[in-house]
Amino acid sequence: MTRSLAYRRVSGRIRVPASKSSMQRALACAALAEGESLIRSPSRSADCLAALAAAAALGARVEDRGEVVAISGIPLSERLRRAERRLSCGESGLCMRMFAPIAALFEGETELLAEGTLRKRSVSMAEAPLAALGAFCESAEGGLPPLRVRGRMLGGRASVDGRSSSQLLTGLLVSLPLAERDSLLEVEGLASKGYVDLTLDTMRAFGVEAERDAAFREFHVRGGQAYRPTNFIVEGDWSGAAFLLVAAAVAGSASLSLEGLDTSSAQPDRAILEALRSCGASFEERADAIAVGPGRLKSFAFDATERPDLFPPLAVLALACAGTSELKGVSRLRGKESDRAAALAEELGALGARIEVEGDLMLVRGLGPGGRLAGGSVSSREDHRVAMAAAVASLLCESPVEIAGSECVSKSWPSFFEDLARVAS
Repeated sequence: MTRSLAYRRVSGRIRVPASKSSMQRALACAALAEGESLIRSPSRSADCLAALAAAAALGARVEDRGEVVAISGIPLSERLRRAERRLSCGESGLCMRMFAPIAALFEGETELLAEGTLRKRSVSMAEAPLAALGAFCESAEGGLPPLRVRGRMLGGRASVDGRSSSQLLTGLLVSLPLAERDSLLEVEGLASKGYVDLTLDTMRAFGVEAERDAAFREFHVRGGQAYRPTNFIVEGDWSGAAFLLVAAAVAGSASLSLEGLDTSSAQPDRAILEALRSCGASFEERADAIAVGPGRLKSFAFDATERPDLFPPLAVLALACAGTSELKGVSRLRGKESDRAAALAEELGALGARIEVEGDLMLVRGLGPGGRLAGGSVSSREDHRVAMAAAVASLLCESPVEIAGSECVSKSWPSFFEDLARVAS
């Protein structure tokens, strides 16, 4: 689907969507708890629907009750039943890398299938750790999906390469409390540490514990624990909210208030507030919302290595600033739904932006006060965050912006364009 946008200003009040990162972790824990858990304020993004389907394929009972999703966990008898299972992870990298270790708790073989852009993303990092912990795991040619996993994983000691993603570590942490033995995970070069703390916080909410050292290099997990069914409220999504926070900073006629954000969240993308502060944006943290208004924006430097999902909104923010901004962490962008560094440079470049990549840096030449982009046509590259970045960049354009493949936003924020229209003019 191609959408045409011609907005100039944003203002008003809007509630951000539920975090797909929080939701997927919660439903995985709920699926392993015998009894009924209630997931409140759920996300119904495509990634979360895929994770719900994966949990159901493994034996959980899922019931959507509107404001609540009820999950009856997988009984032990089902995990011990030798059977062949197949589950689709859609386009969700977290779903595949998290459910692979969970599937390793089961007798028999499970095949984890991918769709769309996930078919091109490596999943081979799961093989060696699961083998060290007593299970079998094999990816397809080139380390790509599908994954075949055969259990049961017993626990023990394993090394985990965390340089490209923390998602496999999340799956190991969630699953190993149910293994027979205690486990020690030695992690090299962990990326996105905040998401690991989000995992540990979610596990604690469901009654199990894992411990880490201060450097995020060693994780100790006691085996033989049991998840406890609970009521869980899904956090608001900082990753999605970053786009509207930036929209308000670059094109606010008055303040735009975003409700539903927890400023104490472990989500790494909460750091968008640091970037807004660095560039001189005007914002206020209130009890129930964050209000952002127009300001005199100057160039800034920001290390996004630990929070690569912020690159797309940060690139647009930098376009509205005076001077050249430096965004560090480009190496983290190549394993996403697209090569996001190239996608941002080329697609925003089609609108008139000047963006260069030098090694691990993205350099964004700002428009300065009163500067405008030309507008034009872009492709989403089937990447939800590229589509959202183009939508926010349209606020800086003289002519309308047409976004081909805009439907990909369903991966994280299905109603993004409708919600943007509510506060834009």
